[in-house]
Amino acid sequence: MSDTGPTGPGPSALGTAGRWLLVAAGLLVAFVAYQQWGTAVGHWRAQSALRSQFDQAESAAHTARARGEAVAVPYPAVGDPVGVLVIPKLGLDQVMVEGVDASQLAAGPGHYPATALPGQAGNAAAAGHRTTHGAPFYGLDRLHPGDPIQVTTLQGRFTYRVARSAVVAPSDGAVLDPSPTPELTLTTCNPKYSAAQRLVVVADLVTPPAPTVRNPGGAEAAQRRDPVHAPATWLELGGAVAGLVALLVVVRLVRRRTAGRWPARMAPWVAVPVGVGLVLVAFGAPDTLLPPSF
Repeated sequence: MSDTGPTGPGPSALGTAGRWLLVAAGLLVAFVAYQQWGTAVGHWRAQSALRSQFDQAESAAHTARARGEAVAVPYPAVGDPVGVLVIPKLGLDQVMVEGVDASQLAAGPGHYPATALPGQAGNAAAAGHRTTHGAPFYGLDRLHPGDPIQVTTLQGRFTYRVARSAVVAPSDGAVLDPSPTPELTLTTCNPKYSAAQRLVVVADLVTPPAPTVRNPGGAEAAQRRDPVHAPATWLELGGAVAGLVALLVVVRLVRRRTAGRWPARMAPWVAVPVGVGLVLVAFGAPDTLLPPSF
């Protein structure tokens, strides 16, 4: 009679578990890197397109005014440029986009559709990312009373001066309420790398306001779609994960059944670019589930 002793997972099982843990850790590090730097690539590409679109519209408006023609300024559609936001102290010079959904904030500072347009009477409010997607509002906490902010729209160039700042709860919607005087309200998440609070900077308009252009969408334009409840977001994430699992299974089967032959040697060369593409898709889906101004 022999004493076999306690049984447990063999070295191969422990090795497999260790490899999967390393893979998970690597994916987590890659996701953080994607958030910090990968999203910036898409942000600057979107900024380039928005800048070109705004410059063309501004050039057409200048030409019309030079001819003595009346220029009708349309209310920007969601996703279109609103104007150029410049904060000299922060070195910020970016195009504001209409809308504050995930896709708009990925492109640049987003104007809240329910508020006044920059340069006009009332409270013009905009949100921006602080640590991802180019982090346009990263240094918003460095602004102090008196610091200038400029916004150029199709109606002209307008100068604001910072009046005050505050840290409020993310659910505090009062910062977007109409104001009796022309103001610019900038919001972002606080502290950095967290969405526990909201940092708010309010600046007063010091140049004459422009005529008001009403939002044709009314109150409905202010409604935001929550990407958490968007089926496409979950389908995209699920499809990418399923694709990665299927890719791993196929590569393993090919290498087992064609060991030593050319299919086995070619499998990694085909799998790696496909896998990287699927990983980027998988990273992009949960990115829309993060707090909008993170």
